[in-house]
Amino acid sequence: MLIRYRKNYEKIAMGLLSFMPTEKDLKKLQQTIKHYETNENWQLFLWKEEDDIIGIIGILLGDGQTAEIQHISVNPSHRHQGIGKQMVKELKELYPNYELKANEFTASFLDKCEL
Repeated sequence: MLIRYRKNYEKIAMGLLSFMPTEKDLKKLQQTIKHYETNENWQLFLWKEEDDIIGIIGILLGDGQTAEIQHISVNPSHRHQGIGKQMVKELKELYPNYELKANEFTASFLDKCEL
């Protein structure tokens, strides 16, 4: 299930975001987390199964009822189980009036989701 990011999830969130190719550098990663913490248009969600947080998805809410997926990542030991698709599906349910779009780094994954 999707849960909203909170400050006490910072280390877990940074760990999951670090799997994104654009977030390998620690300073860049810290800037990204700060964006999610300080800008209300940047929304970050964690995927929790039982007691484990195993995925993360972040969006940028745009003016025209669009939600651009900025980041999506699943713990490598839980990949290829449909978790990424589940995160996208729940995000669509959370934001039914928004059109989900991808950025250049999430486009190939979003295409696989067949939205």
